[in-house]
Amino acid sequence: MKEISELLAISHLNKSYDGNVVLIDLSLVVHKGEVVVLIGPSGCGKSTLLRCMNGLEPIQSGEIRLDGVPITDGKTRWSLIRQKIGMVFQSYDLFYHLTVLENLLLGPLHVQGRKRQEVTAAAEKLLERVGLLDKRNAYPRQLSGGQKQRVAIIRALMMEPELMLFDEVTAALDPEMVREVLDVILELARGGMTMVIVTHEMQFARAIADRIVFIDGGEIVESGAPDGFFTSPKTERAQRFLNIFKFEEIKQEEKKEVLL
Repeated sequence: MKEISELLAISHLNKSYDGNVVLIDLSLVVHKGEVVVLIGPSGCGKSTLLRCMNGLEPIQSGEIRLDGVPITDGKTRWSLIRQKIGMVFQSYDLFYHLTVLENLLLGPLHVQGRKRQEVTAAAEKLLERVGLLDKRNAYPRQLSGGQKQRVAIIRALMMEPELMLFDEVTAALDPEMVREVLDVILELARGGMTMVIVTHEMQFARAIADRIVFIDGGEIVESGAPDGFFTSPKTERAQRFLNIFKFEEIKQEEKKEVLL
């Protein structure tokens, strides 16, 4: 049974770029142990919302609280908050002159000041967990895209965050590499990790989410359990969005049949 205590609370958040409104009076609560999946059309504000949660984008008004403490009041030390809120992007952002293990040790050693022996053991345990222990001394250029993304996920986990944010982490991957990354995230969910995930992988969203949040035009249009959302969405806008994905899936299946 997952906990229901509040971890992250967003209240009446407004965000704009040069007068272009991106997020409008948006409120959202994420509970400990919950997996919230954000879906919606490109440009609707999903990735911007994640970046606001992690302090990578300033907000114009509203409030974000972590464990009940405001983190958007201008007094926040984001270097400390980002140890609690890990984020993984589309791009891997690994240091290419460092080995996999050296990439993983940077944050814990130099930001958190932890002992090398401790963090090395933790890194190797995580690498083994995702099937990459044999790559600990490899350089990023020697890895596939899926392997690099798994390393990027481990790097965020090395800081022992309370909350993980995933921003379209499979978008830059070849189709055959997508599954190995999604499997890592599924395992984190089974382990009780609190996560907010932006994805266009609808089957994955349905499988992993405790709650689906559908965003369009910078606003939350609909929110609910995945089974209800995908089988009988309440809003016409969500219905149209899902119909587009169903049409694309049918076309993909037809293409496979032609190739076979």
